[in-house]
Amino acid sequence: MLNIDVTKRLGDFSLNASFTSDSGVTALFGRSGSGKTTLVNAIAGLLCPERGVVEVDGECLYDSSRGIDVAVASRRVGYVFQEGRLFPHLTVRGNLSYGYRLTRADQRYVEFAHVVELLGLGGLLDRRPANLSGGEKQRAAIGRALLASPRVLLMDEPLAALDQQLKAEILEYIERLHANIRIPIIYVSHAIEEIVRLADVVVIMAAGSVVTAGKVSDIMGRPELREQTGRFEGGTVIEAKVVSQDKEYGLATIAFNGGQLVIAAPDAGVGHEIRLRVRARDVSIALTRPPDISVLNVLSGRIVDIHAEAGPSANVRIDVGGVRLLARITRFSLQKLALSPGQQVYALVKAVSLDR
Repeated sequence: MLNIDVTKRLGDFSLNASFTSDSGVTALFGRSGSGKTTLVNAIAGLLCPERGVVEVDGECLYDSSRGIDVAVASRRVGYVFQEGRLFPHLTVRGNLSYGYRLTRADQRYVEFAHVVELLGLGGLLDRRPANLSGGEKQRAAIGRALLASPRVLLMDEPLAALDQQLKAEILEYIERLHANIRIPIIYVSHAIEEIVRLADVVVIMAAGSVVTAGKVSDIMGRPELREQTGRFEGGTVIEAKVVSQDKEYGLATIAFNGGQLVIAAPDAGVGHEIRLRVRARDVSIALTRPPDISVLNVLSGRIVDIHAEAGPSANVRIDVGGVRLLARITRFSLQKLALSPGQQVYALVKAVSLDR
């Protein structure tokens, strides 16, 4: 459980942020300058708020009204930065051991060998940071933070400096970490694909304040948040399970509350639970089920509401078996099809447009 409510003024910038979360991974999402890193630094104790409360799993780390301000070294907070910040004079083994040695034996909940196996660090232990790739450095940095047995793990855009291939690699390790070690994680990013893949709860920030907070599946599909999430980033987050796989064509069929979808996923194992994002710009609408088309996913649903914008676009939310699918179409198409709330329609989604 996280309970955060802090205020801090830094020159012309004011942080006034408040949220609670009882989920494993809480994401702080927002554009550069929204206050994400400032808020994380306040949680870590690197920055002292002017007023407020910081509580992690019932432990009070800061409370201005009661005069509580636990020292940084005593907060048991693991912090992973963008660049890793490993000690250059130590090997990977030495970096990993650093936090482990400083943690009292009765406070340790992870062991060295477990973390090494979890993050795939076995072949790197005797190498120094100068001889590591960017992805290897970040894995070592995550391991070092984790071996201090922290109350909470703070990850401030840990993938920002990596290319797409390395990002995918590290995301898999973070997912494995989340599944194996149950501690609160605060994950900072302005990349929606990372948020959707990792987070349970998302906190959207702008100008030092919390705009809204809630489950990823609820927040990321709200068209009124377009200013914060980006013009083309709106969409629907779906929790699903793989029910079959076509290895010849590299496709998988997944089941969710609204039915089934075919996705391009050659590595998806049957029975695996996955989360994917259907981008609003990749959803088309038809009044009747179209015959003989290349689109593999045609879902029957009913229009919930329509948000027409000042420009050429309109957002249409469609209820598909309880899942609210968001479609962004032109206002011309909206008028041509005479769409209205309550109308039965078909949502068309290409298999290749689904983000895992």
